[in-house]
Amino acid sequence: MVSIPPDFGTRVVRGEKPAILVAVDATDPSASGNAIAALGQVAQQALRADLVGPLRSLQPGAQPFELRVHRRYNPEGLSRYNIVPGLIGTILTMTMVMLTGLAMTRERERGTMENLLATPVRPVEVMIGKILPYIVIGYIQLAVILIAAFLLFEVPMVGSFTLLMTMIGVFMLANLSVGFTFSTLAKNQLQAMQMTFFFFLPSMLLSGFMFPFRGMPRWAQWVGEALPLTHFLRIVRGIMLKGNDAVQLLPELWPMLAFLAVAGSVALARYRQTLD
Repeated sequence: MVSIPPDFGTRVVRGEKPAILVAVDATDPSASGNAIAALGQVAQQALRADLVGPLRSLQPGAQPFELRVHRRYNPEGLSRYNIVPGLIGTILTMTMVMLTGLAMTRERERGTMENLLATPVRPVEVMIGKILPYIVIGYIQLAVILIAAFLLFEVPMVGSFTLLMTMIGVFMLANLSVGFTFSTLAKNQLQAMQMTFFFFLPSMLLSGFMFPFRGMPRWAQWVGEALPLTHFLRIVRGIMLKGNDAVQLLPELWPMLAFLAVAGSVALARYRQTLD
């Protein structure tokens, strides 16, 4: 947000160097730093055409106004405030998809799949039974990451811890459903692991974890918006650094729920095919 005083033009002409307030979301120091640097250059170029004639004396000297930057949510510009919350999503993505992807494939390789198919359980019951243990494992991993984040890296927790745990649960379910789908497609554990990396690498590169999301090409942003990690990173940083509530998180929550519904439906459909 850029706030320009109403008498800005008059004060520039008088040589009083008025101040422009720039409030920037600094949860991603790399993106905010590039934006602030570009803003300073744009302002100088914009006034160059106006500082002519009698005002030409204002042009070659110092900038005729002051740019005051307010870095919100991360005033010191610490990169760990951006990286550590992002690690929660990347680690959970890799482990949840890989563990679930290997689960059903391992049973097929060991010959126990026939016994499972012979039982009267329904596909959704099998899926829930395979997913629940890995949810517990995911929360154990989460506890280790959060302890390190709070004690070692001193990452703040501004928002609701309960809301954070709920959002992480939805995110884990979305990734577990992807892993279950891969397990119904793969013929062996090696294929399941390869599918996991084909999903994990685009998620890590196109979600905004490694590079500023708005700085990527338009097609990469479209692909990134379809990945649950993209929305989860915005959710976890919004809760931990900004204190966002459930209403503010709805625009990022419904894409994850839609992804979960699609991936879960595909997994159940593929499992029904194996029953035949």
